[in-house]
Amino acid sequence: IRCPYPERPTISSYRGQSPWTDADPAPKRRVHGMLKLYYGLNEEGKALGQAESLDPCDINGPHFDPELYLNKLRKECSLGELVDQEACMVKQIRSLDSDMQTLVYENYNKFISATDTIRKMKNDFKKMEDEMDCLSTNMAAITEFSARISGTLQDQHAQITKLSGVHTLLRKLQFLFELPARLNKCLELQAYGQAVSAHRRARCVLQQYSHMPSFRGIQDDCRAIMDQLAQQLRQKFRDGGSSAKDLSECVELLLQLDEPAEELCDKFLSHAQARLEADLQGLEAELSKTDILEFIDRGCNEFVSNLCLVIASYQELFINRLGKLHTFVNSLAARYFSLVERRIQEEKGVGDNSLLVRALDRFHRRLQAVSKLLPGSAVPSQGTEIVVQAARERIRQYLSALQTFYLDSLTDVRQALAAPRLTVGAGAKDAPPSLPDLLSSLSTSILNQIKSVLASVHLFTAKDITFSNKPYFKGEFCSQGVRESLVVSFIKFVCQSSRQFCESAGDRGGSTPPALLLLLSRLCLDYETSTISYILTLTDEQFLVQHHTPVTAVTVLCAEAREAAQKLLNHYVKVQGLIISQMLRKSVETRDWVNTIEPRNVRAVMKRVVEDTTSIDVQVGLLYEEGVRKAHSSDSSKRTFSVYSSSRQQVRYAPSYTPSAPMDTNLLSNIHRLFSERIDIFSPVEFNKVSVLTGIIKISLKTFLECVRLRTFGRYGLQQIQVDCHYLQMYLWRFVSDENLVHFLLDEIVGSSAHRCLDPSPMEQSVIEVICERG
Repeated sequence: IRCPYPERPTISSYRGQSPWTDADPAPKRRVHGMLKLYYGLNEEGKALGQAESLDPCDINGPHFDPELYLNKLRKECSLGELVDQEACMVKQIRSLDSDMQTLVYENYNKFISATDTIRKMKNDFKKMEDEMDCLSTNMAAITEFSARISGTLQDQHAQITKLSGVHTLLRKLQFLFELPARLNKCLELQAYGQAVSAHRRARCVLQQYSHMPSFRGIQDDCRAIMDQLAQQLRQKFRDGGSSAKDLSECVELLLQLDEPAEELCDKFLSHAQARLEADLQGLEAELSKTDILEFIDRGCNEFVSNLCLVIASYQELFINRLGKLHTFVNSLAARYFSLVERRIQEEKGVGDNSLLVRALDRFHRRLQAVSKLLPGSAVPSQGTEIVVQAARERIRQYLSALQTFYLDSLTDVRQALAAPRLTVGAGAKDAPPSLPDLLSSLSTSILNQIKSVLASVHLFTAKDITFSNKPYFKGEFCSQGVRESLVVSFIKFVCQSSRQFCESAGDRGGSTPPALLLLLSRLCLDYETSTISYILTLTDEQFLVQHHTPVTAVTVLCAEAREAAQKLLNHYVKVQGLIISQMLRKSVETRDWVNTIEPRNVRAVMKRVVEDTTSIDVQVGLLYEEGVRKAHSSDSSKRTFSVYSSSRQQVRYAPSYTPSAPMDTNLLSNIHRLFSERIDIFSPVEFNKVSVLTGIIKISLKTFLECVRLRTFGRYGLQQIQVDCHYLQMYLWRFVSDENLVHFLLDEIVGSSAHRCLDPSPMEQSVIEVICERG
């Protein structure tokens, strides 16, 4: 504590009175000056470095004039302001008095604390001085005693040194004389290390004094004993010892006995190879008897551990011969890796993947010890390559499993579609599933299977797996392995296998149920709209795929899926159209249209065509939206055909019928075709129900038209065609996008039959309508 007072006050000065009274003002001024200096104030009470104020009305300035200040206040302030100013000044005065008292009390406390501290230090220094005096006295006594001892022993110092040297020499001689007996005892106890150590300690001395008969005899005896010991070590080394540790000890002792290092090196590697080959043979015997984890554990605990021990021992014994060690390690590691690869190839199941990943993790982790013991060895990198190959093979297996699962699912769908439909009276719970249920079940099962496969493959990139931090598993495995080789390849397989159903020339295309084609087209369309994007996004999120390498874009897969859906739907239209066309063709070809009877009913095949078309409409409507139709006229069901309308019938087929009349009809028909829109029969259909039914009806009616053009009709044959076409017109216009298309084709059919008719006498329209409504 910095004390501003010139003299130290006594304790009594604080009791009942101030240390300085008003009777002595000089010390008081001096104390005030030092206090101002301590707190950074000048003589006038201002802070040091602050500019002095010359204003006489500045109450804090050195030139303050009370009279001027009061006169100014009286002139400028009202009575209330003067009262407030007085109250403020009184408050400030009281605050200053309180601060001064607090300052005085704090200084008093600091002074008392400083006095106590000084008194305590005085007592501590006095005690320390006493201890130093005692220590000085003791050191003087010790110095005196030491000088007396040195003086007493000075005469006998040389003699004592000589006796000590003689004693040391005698102990060495005793050791030399007892050395043969000691070596024999060690030989009996098979303490070869102690014997070699004792002989090495005495070998230099014996060689130095070998010219003396006594030392020469000791040297000869020791040499004979050590030759016998070396013979036993060589025999033990030749037998292989009981462990790799014993083998290393034998080699080390033989090296200390000056055995040739090159020969020992070859023998050491030979014995180590025999031991490690025994481990490999035992491992090969257990190749198919244990699971993959037990097999890897045994290989690591036996072969890899012994290999690491051999490497460590070899490096300690033969420092300058590491080339042989690399060759030795690589040859044995290659045999071990071949066994591991054979065992991994047996893991062909795609169930629980965790066992294989744990086994590969332990395999990779234990091989890292080889890299630490033998830097530059290719064994760790070869082991990593085996892990990489196992991961790639696993990807291929999972892809094959997904493909098999997909084909099996399609087989189940085909069986469900081929199941006989139960009647209404049968139990509803036994009814086969509908197309939407089959589609939902198929899509959900495939998606769940993909998620399950991704979860299994994700174990290869888990954080607790040592090889997951390798660049391959962080990059190529995720992008090229999982995303491209597994997910993208499976999506392409789905699209390609679906397109194969469109190959009508093959067995699969010819025997494929039309409902399966429709279902697969909807599945591929769903893949194009949402499923492909969802699967790839899920893959990228789970595996944090970094697109550093080229990957297949989502748009490419979606385009391929849409193409497959389009081909399937086109093929479905073609197949259904051909089925109906086949019925119409047989119905035309198997009938004698010249000698037929007068029509009284609609032929059954036409009713079958309408029924099948209605069934197809229901089937397609389960999977596809309705679509857009052109506005229908109000009398579509009652529409008549221009070729055989009642108004034209009287003109074209009047009693004065001449052979030129068909030519006129043909001319009118050709003019009508000239100004009509061309109909593309096999045009691609859109993904809606109306477009699909339109395509099927176009194919069916076009086939009907071509079959009619190849036949010759009689009078009643023409009338039967009229009845059949009117019946078809009554129902088929509801299914197509533009009813004019149906009317045009049916007009063509009736017109062609009229051209091929020997006696073209059409039936009255009213009669046709009665027959069709009755039918």
